[in-house]
Amino acid sequence: MSRPTEAGRVASPCISVCEMDGATGFCRGCLRTLDEIAVWSVLDDAERRAVWKALAERRGRLAVREGMQNAER
Repeated sequence: MSRPTEAGRVASPCISVCEMDGATGFCRGCLRTLDEIAVWSVLDDAERRAVWKALAERRGRLAVREGMQNAER
């Protein structure tokens, strides 16, 4: 789930696709909120892992939603 950096810290989920989705409030690249992006540099590793966990849950919910929308077409 989380990726350690060379220094042993939990890596940022940023993939350099930085655009906020107005409908979800999430970054289209990493799925973080603006608040999560803003505080990332001061989070400890436990807090960073919690963000990674939230991202995985969001990704799952969005995939389900997208699947439901595709089924309706």
